[in-house]
Amino acid sequence: MVTMLELTDATPAPACCAPLVQEPLGQSDAEHLAATLKALADPARLRLLSIVASSEGEEACVCDLIEPIGLSQPTVSHHLKVLTEAGFLSRSKRGTWAYYRLVPGSLLRVSALLATT
Repeated sequence: MVTMLELTDATPAPACCAPLVQEPLGQSDAEHLAATLKALADPARLRLLSIVASSEGEEACVCDLIEPIGLSQPTVSHHLKVLTEAGFLSRSKRGTWAYYRLVPGSLLRVSALLATT
């Protein structure tokens, strides 16, 4: 009895991993981006950013942000502080009220980082 051998393709298999074509995100950039995304990863904070960005002059008084969000004043202030520390909002005090303004280009910087990663 004659055994038939099956022919196989002798072309070398492609490498298991594709080579990098651009510089990957470094450790410090990854930590910064994670902190930034963490600041955005809350529905109340996203709504606050949206309200401020939609307000005249991209600025809103904290007194105008409490009711639409439906949270207590201390909770809203905490969320605003997180957004300010993350670089999305700036804060100015006028009398007893704090006013928050969208930092120009802050949202574009995040979208640019996401587009390149």
